[in-house]
Parts: sequence; structure tokens; C-alpha cells
Amino acid sequence: MQTRLTLVCCGLAPSARRGVFAAGDALDERALAGTAALKPLLAGARRALTAPDLGARQTADALGLAARQEPALRGQDFGRWAGKGLDEIGRAEPEALAAWLADPDAVPGGGESFSAVAARTAAWLETLRAESGHTVAVTHPAVVRAAILAVIGAAPACFARIDVVPLSLTDLRGDGRRWMLRATGLTAR
Repeated sequence: MQTRLTLVCCGLAPSARRGVFAAGDALDERALAGTAALKPLLAGARRALTAPDLGARQTADALGLAARQEPALRGQDFGRWAGKGLDEIGRAEPEALAAWLADPDAVPGGGESFSAVAARTAAWLETLRAESGHTVAVTHPAVVRAAILAVIGAAPACFARIDVVPLSLTDLRGDGRRWMLRATGLTAR
């Protein structure tokens, strides 16, 4: 039994371009401009899933996917840091920001640590491993990083070494026993 999972990183929110922690803002045309190039690469998928967050849903819609919302794909919760910039957090909570940048167990603004994102993503991957066919899942960079780490067996501390660009594709293959990362380098840009 062959399982294929294509993770699509959602478009970049305007606030993220300004260095602001995700706050669920809507995407603009610029963020969705490359979706047309991705559509043929996702054709024929058996299932489509999306994070419940607005940006992921908008990306899934722009890709023409009739995607079901999957709570496990939601973006990282930044708590009270949501909607604030790195500079602002650095002035108000310099120790907390430094800890978050270095420690995957650090909780940003009372939200969710990267280790928690990694655990939820790994658990979700286990539920999907026995599914046959191709699934497309639109989600956020933190979830894509967590999935890659789970598949290659790397520690959550390695999260900062993975760069996930907007509208990039990450392809995972499973045989019912384990996942494998298939490097493709596909992106809308």
C-alpha cells in the first residue's frame, strides 16, 4: 500500500512580511499569486485537507481544493505575541524571545511551544500513515517543519534549521510502516 502526502505551505500573510507573529489575517493577491503554477502538481489527489486558519483556507481555495478542515494542521499558537512584531516582543520580553528562538520547549507568549506542534504533527502523521492514495494538506511552516523532523527522526531542536517558504510543496511517501521524505524542491516561485 502506497501513501503519498503533499504538504503545501500556505501563502504569506501581509503581517508576516512585516515581521509580525501570525494573527490570523487574510491573505492578499500577492500571497496567492503563485497558486496557479501549483494546481497541476496537485491534480488527482484523493483527499484534500487544510488547517482551519484563514490563510490556509484561502490558499486551499485558491488552489481549487475542496479541502476538509483538519485541526491538527493549525498554525502555531503565539498567544499574546500574535499580531506583534519581533522588535516589540524583544523590548517587552527579551528573555522570553531569546528562549523561544533557542529552545523548542519555550512557550511563546503563553501559546504553544514548537515541541507541542511537533508532537501534534507526529501524532497526526501516524493516523494518516495507513491511508492509501494521495492526500494534499495545506498548512503552515511550523507544521511542515514538524512533519519533516518526524519523518527523518530529528529532534525538535532542529526546527530552526529548516526553511519552509510560502507555497512550497513537501512530499512524503509511506508504505504503511514508515514515512520517507521525498525531496522535490517544488515551489510556486
